[in-house]
Amino acid sequence: MRRLRATAYFAAGIALCFTVMTAIHAVGAVPRSYSPYRKLKLFTRVLSYVENNYVEFVDDRKLIYGAIGGMLNVLDPHSIFMPPDQYRQLKADTQGEFFGIGIEVEIRKGWITVISPIEGSPAHQAGLKSGDQIVEIEGKSTADLPMHQAVRIMRGPRGSRVKIAVKRAGAKKPIPFEITRDVIKIVSVTSKRLPNNIGYIRIKSFQEQTHEALGRALKELNKDKRLAGLILDLRNNPGGLLSQAIRVSDFFIDRGLIVTTRGQRGVIQEAEKAHRSGTYKNVPITCIVNEGSASAAEIVAGALQDHKRAVILGSSTFGKGSVQQIIELDDGSALKLTVARYYTPKGRSIQEHGIQPDIIVQATAPASQKKRGVRERDLRGHLRNPKAAGKNKVGRSRLKDFQLQTAIDHLHAAQIFNRHLFNKKTADEKGS
Repeated sequence: MRRLRATAYFAAGIALCFTVMTAIHAVGAVPRSYSPYRKLKLFTRVLSYVENNYVEFVDDRKLIYGAIGGMLNVLDPHSIFMPPDQYRQLKADTQGEFFGIGIEVEIRKGWITVISPIEGSPAHQAGLKSGDQIVEIEGKSTADLPMHQAVRIMRGPRGSRVKIAVKRAGAKKPIPFEITRDVIKIVSVTSKRLPNNIGYIRIKSFQEQTHEALGRALKELNKDKRLAGLILDLRNNPGGLLSQAIRVSDFFIDRGLIVTTRGQRGVIQEAEKAHRSGTYKNVPITCIVNEGSASAAEIVAGALQDHKRAVILGSSTFGKGSVQQIIELDDGSALKLTVARYYTPKGRSIQEHGIQPDIIVQATAPASQKKRGVRERDLRGHLRNPKAAGKNKVGRSRLKDFQLQTAIDHLHAAQIFNRHLFNKKTADEKGS
């Protein structure tokens, strides 16, 4: 009897909502027969049948959550309903610490797919890669498993283990992994100084304080006012907060658009512009991206590319060009809804196509560059160069990271070129 009464109350609420919305649409000259809220009658009827006739007891909350989730499943992969536990997971991610294996995932072609493993995480150390499709968790197929449930299963106490299997391009069979969970603490910005006064900054994700961490890193690298070039590494950065992508771009662009968002019918929602203050506008930049660079990372790369503020180097990015809004609901759940597409300053949509680098550089060097022919110094008994005495290596050491090494070479070449131009200009002025 109590369940019948609860169902009746719920149905009455839906009917009232239907009546009000129908009236609103009538005022707006929408024919009653076309009102989408007429379908709510069908929903309440099905709900009543299930509650009163299904062979086993079904929790009302589970039915409603399932209905909402199913409604959003017909939209795009990024529009989801998050029950309270999943919403808590999301908030923990943006704050920078949680327990798990350390991967960013989304639904792609019906499968839970790795966007990128978090650098230094158990998943990263185990060898998971961007594009891996998680087909099994603890021996069970993920074909019909909602993503938030998969994430919840993969998370757990520190030191516990989880078994997963992934389908990888080029592999004939799923690849099994057994990964030990750990504390996943995301340090969003790391930096170091490289030779020739080149600074290196890696942004791993866009969290609440990323722009502040970037500001401190830039200040430290440029404390002697001698920063000659900057490498901005956005590889395997799955994105994060749009507001942080805008603030990060603003460090390097002094005027004009950074990103535009367009909602229904192409109406502009926001047009974010750069500001002059605090801009590192004269530092040459090479920005490295790859297929794991997504969302907010693509906004930054696209803005730098359109403003000709940086040379984009690496491989094509992921291609997520949509904006999601988080709407918190009364019971602790939340709606993550795609509300707009974002566009680069020149009006390019990144959706599907991603950012195409100015210079295509794959992750590893081609075999032709790895092999080196025999030189004079390789011959037994060759004459020594007396000026090179005491040196064990000829030339400067090379990094194993081929994309990073190429970025360094690019900036170094620009330094040499600019120095030659300066010397030539000085010589010409003296000659005149």
